[in-house]
Amino acid sequence: MIELKGKPVADFIYQQITSELQSWKSSGWSLPHLAVILVGADPASQVYVQHKQKACEKLGFKSSLVQLAENITEKDLTEKIKQLNSDSSIDGILMQLPLPTHLDAKKFSDLIAKEKDADALTSSSLGLLVTGQQIIASCTPFGIIEMLDFYKLNVAKKNVLVIGRSLIVGLPLFHLLTQKNATVTLAHSQTVDLKSRLKEFDFVFVAIGKPEYFKPTDFKKDAVVIDVGIHRLENGLVGDVSSAGAAEHLSAFTPVPGGVGPTTIALLMRNTFKLAEKNRKFAT
Repeated sequence: MIELKGKPVADFIYQQITSELQSWKSSGWSLPHLAVILVGADPASQVYVQHKQKACEKLGFKSSLVQLAENITEKDLTEKIKQLNSDSSIDGILMQLPLPTHLDAKKFSDLIAKEKDADALTSSSLGLLVTGQQIIASCTPFGIIEMLDFYKLNVAKKNVLVIGRSLIVGLPLFHLLTQKNATVTLAHSQTVDLKSRLKEFDFVFVAIGKPEYFKPTDFKKDAVVIDVGIHRLENGLVGDVSSAGAAEHLSAFTPVPGGVGPTTIALLMRNTFKLAEKNRKFAT
């Protein structure tokens, strides 16, 4: 079984960005600048934001953390996003999710200017993805595609299942896989008798949000299973799929932690780089 670790994929992406940044010095361009909005003090969100800041530091990007109170009003959050949109020094904006329950994540994601939408979650960015015109795509799904390419796992003409239809993972991944010429089925919470159908698919991408909901033998023998889930239990971090017995049954599997996570952050850096590149070229 191939263990699909994310760090080698992320390191490859960082090397590409570093190489491309060399030409910026002769052009006199300022390095990319990412602003991250963090509302509240959720411990997991704080950790994720720290990882993103460290990635910026590693590449020499400028990063700004906009930390806001958990009880911030809709009006004040709207004003803050508008300020960041109008700041010409900022190339990319990412709003760390989830937001507190009184704030509508989709509504506020859509307030981010499309030319600064570093996680490609605005309706404009998703529309470009659906029509195959995207320059960037949502970080986690795009990271999964990079992982498939890195490990030379070809989904073309394969029967592929995506479990989960969120705007962050499932739906963007559906379209990215379709662009790769996979035959894609999208399952979700209303899919009837899902477990009985799993063995129909060569590749399964699991973002169901339930710890260890599936076991490796639920899937087709020698299937490729990409586990997007991550949950903190008493015995540590686990995914949506139990890892016990994966090596004997699957041909490739993502560990949790250490699988999809590192590629998500790397793609955020690439997205920020691409937005900054477009911004610099537009200004010249």
